[in-house]
Amino acid sequence: MALQFTDPLKNAKVDDKIELLKRQEEEELAQMLSSRYGIKYADLYNTSINTNALRLIPEENARKAKIAGFDILNKKINLAIQSPNREETQNEIKDLENRGYLVEPFLVSTKSLEKAWMLYKDISFAVESKAGTLEVSSEEIEKFISNVQSVVDAKKLITDIMKMNRGFRISRIVEIVVAAAIATGSSDIHVEPEDNDVRLRFRIDGILVEVTLFDDETYRLLLSRIKLLSGLKLNIKNMAQDGRFSVRIGTREIEIRSSVLPGNNGESIVMRLLDPNSLTTPIQELGVSDKLLKIFLREIDKPNGMILNTGPTGSGKTTTLYSFLNKVKNPGLKIITIEDPIEYHLAGVVQTQVDAKKGYDFAAGLRASLRQDPDVLMVGEIRDLETAETAIHASLTGHLVFSTLHTNTAAGAYPRLIDLGVNPKILTSAITMVIAQRLVRKLCPFCHQEINLEGENLEIVKNIYDSIKDPDKPPFTGKSFKGVGCDKCNGTGYKGRIGIFEIVLNSSKLEDIVQDNPSEREIKKLMQEEGQLDMAQDGVLKIVIGMTTFEEVVRVVDLVRREGKDVV
Repeated sequence: MALQFTDPLKNAKVDDKIELLKRQEEEELAQMLSSRYGIKYADLYNTSINTNALRLIPEENARKAKIAGFDILNKKINLAIQSPNREETQNEIKDLENRGYLVEPFLVSTKSLEKAWMLYKDISFAVESKAGTLEVSSEEIEKFISNVQSVVDAKKLITDIMKMNRGFRISRIVEIVVAAAIATGSSDIHVEPEDNDVRLRFRIDGILVEVTLFDDETYRLLLSRIKLLSGLKLNIKNMAQDGRFSVRIGTREIEIRSSVLPGNNGESIVMRLLDPNSLTTPIQELGVSDKLLKIFLREIDKPNGMILNTGPTGSGKTTTLYSFLNKVKNPGLKIITIEDPIEYHLAGVVQTQVDAKKGYDFAAGLRASLRQDPDVLMVGEIRDLETAETAIHASLTGHLVFSTLHTNTAAGAYPRLIDLGVNPKILTSAITMVIAQRLVRKLCPFCHQEINLEGENLEIVKNIYDSIKDPDKPPFTGKSFKGVGCDKCNGTGYKGRIGIFEIVLNSSKLEDIVQDNPSEREIKKLMQEEGQLDMAQDGVLKIVIGMTTFEEVVRVVDLVRREGKDVV
């Protein structure tokens, strides 16, 4: 009996021919149905599929409705459908139309749809849709953010991305790093090349936290992509560059200010996240006591006067002033801000950005704004005599003026303005309140536990507590709290931040001493005589009631020197 051998190559060719015939029949049927329904026909096997159109409909919805977006121009989308009468198809079309898209349907075969659906696995969460904007699919990013509860989760996801091939890795790493920062509540992203690795760190609640290390190749690709997004020059590597781009998550847009600085091992990258959600923080949630809140609300309700907020960079001055603007904002008021740069966009407020190269500085912006008949003005910072005098003149002529000044204490604002050359006789007439503030981390509500203050720490807290003249102050038992560390707070024991404040209010006694160019110490003594808390006292009260810890307050306010101690 003769043996018979099967030629596998010949069988494969036969299978291919059968498959081709089946697809041709399916395409012919789709063409016939398109004529019956009066809908255009498309063969997606011979059509380039635009993934921007594909991503508009989640994969699960697309498969259920038997549809796929395959091309888009502005707000017009070409939609592949299998049956126009399917209820799920009609629902998805209505959803697209409600989102402002003009839908043009094309009848296609099942094979065409399957080809389109296969591309879902290649779609990253985001795509650079235009220079300076990173469009993010809200469905994908929300799913991602829900899975990232801590830095450990972020590290795992970023590590998994590193294992992907080069093309997918770099297309996803920027969006995932940014999304991880958003999910963990970070304010800044730091990418720092070192001798052997590149370090990725997030600034969370004011403290840098290491996330992961990655290789030099990934860093080079990441640097190039960030430069492209930020509008920076790729070929310049020996000069500092600044740019910005935005991440759009659904209707929410997060501005990202990027900075590139040359160093020994390469260019260091820092990206600051400016989340508009932080603008909605009410004054009550800034860490302001009930008594101080009443003072704030009373002062910002006045039709004129100047309110100054002082403190170093990163002390929360901008957030506080924006919360004031949001509180006073109403349709009957004209509000203008002069900023450098504009960090957040406020609806109903005219915001202008200074440009020193064009001669438009704070003083010029303030002069121009006064010609716009404003009711409320915010000047980003008082840096020179001209700006100071113009702002003071505005407050004396019926305007409510908010601004910032770089001094360490509220009492230091008056000597600083006098040093700039401002006439001391008009200072107290113009300034109604000076605020100084710092930010401290709040104890994690999920893992804090009571402790006893001991030794010098107890002595310092007790002495400052006893100096507070407020009869309504909470009782001091010698106990406080500390954070143990849990998954909710990334093991730090802290979650979120609050302010500690001090204020100087206008008074007849203050007016008398300001005429004689007083020192900061003299004004501070008057504050204490009038029963106004300084930052050390406000910080101690927050320690006593368990909002923060001794270590946190000492980190930003010198309690030790205030008590004449050398060490804690």
